[in-house]
Amino acid sequence: MAGAGVSGWIGRLLRGLGRRIGDHAVAAAEADAATARDRLREAIDLLPEGVVFLDPEGRYILWNKRYAEIYHRSADLFRAGAPFSETLKIGVARGDYPEAIGREEAWLAERMHKLMNPSGERHEQRISDGRWLMIEEKRTADGGVIGLRVDITAMKQQAEALEEALHRAEAASHAKTEFLADMSHELRTPLNGVLGLGQALAATDLSEDQRALLSDMLASAQDLDGLVNGLLDYGDAARAADATPAGGHGHPAPDAPPLRVLAADDNPTNRKVVELMLGAAGAQVVSVENGQEAVDAWRASAFDVVLMDLRMPVMDGLDAIRAIRKAEGAGLPRAPIIVISANTSATDVEASAAAGADRHIGKPLRAEDLFEAISGVLD
Repeated sequence: MAGAGVSGWIGRLLRGLGRRIGDHAVAAAEADAATARDRLREAIDLLPEGVVFLDPEGRYILWNKRYAEIYHRSADLFRAGAPFSETLKIGVARGDYPEAIGREEAWLAERMHKLMNPSGERHEQRISDGRWLMIEEKRTADGGVIGLRVDITAMKQQAEALEEALHRAEAASHAKTEFLADMSHELRTPLNGVLGLGQALAATDLSEDQRALLSDMLASAQDLDGLVNGLLDYGDAARAADATPAGGHGHPAPDAPPLRVLAADDNPTNRKVVELMLGAAGAQVVSVENGQEAVDAWRASAFDVVLMDLRMPVMDGLDAIRAIRKAEGAGLPRAPIIVISANTSATDVEASAAAGADRHIGKPLRAEDLFEAISGVLD
């Protein structure tokens, strides 16, 4: 009996020790788990981005300090087990999301659909204090959602500033192009008159003194032409025209007399230059002052070639060329068209070709350039 009593006592002692050891192990495990949770929480709180964890039903599990700072207007609503959708509804009602104003229900439905069907695709969100957030949400292994929030306000401001700077640069470039075009037109138009009339005068009977004075005048005009070209080339390296130097008098004319030519230019001196140059070659020239008159004259009579300025009132040269080409498409014969313009940049030459011009030569107009162009389009 005594032996049995001892055995029972030893059994009870061992069971008690087992319970104590088990309780101690459980307590130690719980302590380790708590430490791990604290360290995990501390690590998440140290992240510079906002982080939130939701369960498969879209309820809050965990969020870090940065997330609460980002959504500070709603931070008092965050609690474990609370539905994310309820917090979102309250935020929408308070006007926290400007993009939801006026379409609250639709916005909520779209937002919750993205949340509960996370693809990892990033999207932006604007909040009422003017900040912009980048949102990225992904599915966790247990079916929940982990969400990332990054404040991209500074990046958006930089992008807007860059875009504004680009717009200003484009506007400045456009203004520069317009200025160069205006400068080209205003400087080359009078130069065209001086050089053209001088060349025409050189083909007449002059005394030696008159010819010497004319030579000096043409030389000065050529010098001025070089300065103008240099100024315009500085701002437009792609300029394409005026490659042939002036020659004086006695230029070869096209082998097609009598040639009927329609010349459109709003400047009377420029019209006179063309009339003198072509008249000396035996051509018949009809001059008009704008694009509309050119189209009307072309419809009314047959011409072997059309000379078209670009900048004219009522209808500019490009529109006039397009109108003529369109009419030709209806069955009228094709007319060779040569643009004669003070605007000679690569863009201007391309625009002329796109409208339907066959050649583009620049002002100041030289007789050899004009005759060569006419011969080229007639051939």
